[in-house]
Amino acid sequence: MASPVNAVLCALIATAFWTFVGYSVTRHLLPRALALGTAPVIGWAVISAATLPILRLIGFSPPTVVGIAALCLVIGGASLRRRPAQADAVAPAIPLWSLAAAALLAIVPAIAIMPKFSAAGLHLADPIFDHSKIAIIDAMTRQGLPPVNPIFGEFGGAGRLAYYYLWHFSAAELALPLHVSGWEADIGLTWFTAFASLTLMMGIAVWLSKRSGAALAVVVLAAGASLRGTPSLMFVSYGLEPFLASPSGFAGWMFQSAWAPQHLMSASCVLAALLLMVRYAQQRSLAMLVTLVLVVVAGFESSTYVGGVTFAIATVVAAPIVLGKMAPAQRVRFAIGMAAAAMIVVLVAAPFIHDQFATVAARGGGRPVVLHHFEVLGEMFPPTLRRLLDWPAYWLILLPIEFPATYIAGLIALAMMLRGASAGPEKTVGAVLLALAGTGLAVSWLLVTTLGDNNDLGLRAVMPAAMILIAGAAAGMMLSSRRALIVTMAVGGLILSLPDTARMIESNIKGTPAADGEIFAQMPELWAAVRHYAAPTERVANNPLFLQDLTPWPANMSWALLANRSSCFAGRELALAFAPLPPDRREAINTQFVRVFAGQGTSGDVSDMARRFACDVVVVVPQDGAWNNDPFVSSPDYHLAEVRDGRWRIYVKGPAGPAAR
Repeated sequence: MASPVNAVLCALIATAFWTFVGYSVTRHLLPRALALGTAPVIGWAVISAATLPILRLIGFSPPTVVGIAALCLVIGGASLRRRPAQADAVAPAIPLWSLAAAALLAIVPAIAIMPKFSAAGLHLADPIFDHSKIAIIDAMTRQGLPPVNPIFGEFGGAGRLAYYYLWHFSAAELALPLHVSGWEADIGLTWFTAFASLTLMMGIAVWLSKRSGAALAVVVLAAGASLRGTPSLMFVSYGLEPFLASPSGFAGWMFQSAWAPQHLMSASCVLAALLLMVRYAQQRSLAMLVTLVLVVVAGFESSTYVGGVTFAIATVVAAPIVLGKMAPAQRVRFAIGMAAAAMIVVLVAAPFIHDQFATVAARGGGRPVVLHHFEVLGEMFPPTLRRLLDWPAYWLILLPIEFPATYIAGLIALAMMLRGASAGPEKTVGAVLLALAGTGLAVSWLLVTTLGDNNDLGLRAVMPAAMILIAGAAAGMMLSSRRALIVTMAVGGLILSLPDTARMIESNIKGTPAADGEIFAQMPELWAAVRHYAAPTERVANNPLFLQDLTPWPANMSWALLANRSSCFAGRELALAFAPLPPDRREAINTQFVRVFAGQGTSGDVSDMARRFACDVVVVVPQDGAWNNDPFVSSPDYHLAEVRDGRWRIYVKGPAGPAAR
């Protein structure tokens, strides 16, 4: 199981290393408050985006990771010894004590990923479902780069991972030299991601307001959640059904930081990239351009939806704003620099871009993104009327419900700051941030991805906007103009959201007890036995529905968290995101694997597992129907390697060797 000590070690090393390197860069590029606030994000982005192609060339191993890290520390130390070109020591900065508040709040999403022990066994919190990608981290530490697809294998091939995996690669960079598990590295990096996003918002709020108190306001406002918890104290339905549609994962910082840290880090990169772009318009330098390129690459390689689609649209909106506020003589040079940056981004991110297009083509699903409004209202309304009312309901109902402390207060504050700012960097940044917020909200409102069961584009594109609204509202609370109105809206919304905040924190800490919790507590021993027979490059098969009640949807979590071996087919829910399969074929394969482990498989099904899907090792447990109607026992493709006290049977592909134990 994941050790809290190892997770804390990962978090501390990640924070110290990436913040140190990041600050050695940002102090030469950005104003004081922004330099410190953006340091963790930019440090992570620059190092991760740069080291991925390097480690693919020289090999991904503990010595190479440690060697590159040591080189970065030396370069960062040398950079810190140089005086910045422009000193602004009198400008307000993020108070160091407020960083402690951010560190404390970042524990909330991190603790959601920890295992929960109780008298009934071991259980998990709901956000762990989206951390099934821990299998990707383990695959990289085990088999190197480029990462294999740990979810699905066919015809004995390694299987290329077609996913935006940079965030998980950076977790593997922690896990490999520290000799910790992917689960532990994931917990540590989730904490770091939450902390880094908070410091970024704190830096923006302090810089916009010129008040260091805005930093603490960011932490307070980020702790706000949805309004759904307040009426649920009086009504049965938390989702406010049937007035509203069921909650889908469209939510604010507190929710997203636990469920989707890779998308949150991408959103942080988007904000940092736009800050660098505005700064480049005023202070062009090669260092600024290189940093901008790497931050954009890191954003895209962490989330196609946020760092790709949303950022591309936001850039189209923001670039004319920046150009319009520049002197005409400077516009051509700025445009040339941005064009050069775009071309370099495409070249560096080419493997990821190729994989994304290849995945879309392999799935045969037509256009990956289509125009469709966000569905807000529920079955209380007739379908025709609901489709019509959904358009304004997104802005007038959904956003105030999901961002009660920051939606209205943040928009008012950003508008006031933009109107009151004198011509210069602050006014340009304010306009760009407002444009990015509007873009993120509009993308979630109007665009839908067709890949998978969820509209991940709509759910994640809102994240940059949510961060800007938090920073804007925090800054607005420090202003003299409209301060009373902004404070009233922000504090009032925050108070009304506290029941949902408390519910979320309690759920993250306690988890969701499940009937299979007692069995899950025994799984480390099972998967250790499986690893004895499965080489690091081999694939294993187990029931895709094993312990399915541990998570809100039936995911193969014991394998994802504990196996440290690739699967030949890990189940439908995981295949949706990671297996480039057409829907019909994916469902057919899922049905076949479920049938086999239900004890209804044929000899042909078992033969397919051995010869078609490259299942080198198979594990059957008493919870499987195959335990009493075992199709592997008479298969010529497998032999029984181990039976353990009526708890599991392990089969290995090929002729029988030594007698089973």
